[in-house]
Amino acid sequence: MHDSQDHDQDEDLVSKSQLKRDAEAQQELGRQLVDLSVGKLDKMPLDEELLEAILLAQRIRNKREGFRRQLQHIGKMMRHRDTAPIEQALHELEHAHHEQNALFHQLEKYRDAILADGDSAIQDFLADYPLADRQKLRQLYRQAQKQQQQGKPPAAARELFKYLREVATV
Repeated sequence: MHDSQDHDQDEDLVSKSQLKRDAEAQQELGRQLVDLSVGKLDKMPLDEELLEAILLAQRIRNKREGFRRQLQHIGKMMRHRDTAPIEQALHELEHAHHEQNALFHQLEKYRDAILADGDSAIQDFLADYPLADRQKLRQLYRQAQKQQQQGKPPAAARELFKYLREVATV
């Protein structure tokens, strides 16, 4: 019976190296939070004490030693909290950012296709976004063509992209 109790205690022990890796992971999570804007921090599930520490780190970023110590302090604070909700919120924020970038690139492709092909590309866009105004798309296409022929700045092409983004994000 004594041997099984010692075996249970051995399983509960964590190596110093593992503890150090865990502490560094918590500090890195804290650094990621410090790198976020205030608007994004507001969306994170942070308690007031941790939020204050993060905001202080942001304010003293240019003070090298103070900033380093503040990051260590944030890492220490993180070790005493359940960080799973924070990690999940960071993951969702990153995922939303990637989705936004993908949409932006897709809209750029639509704009370029409309400027190159006209009606067939407009039809393709309308197939994906049926609420778009065909007449407005054609009007912007014609304006962009006219501006390009006259050597004017591509104001209508920018307006076309704005309209595509407006339609896609509704």
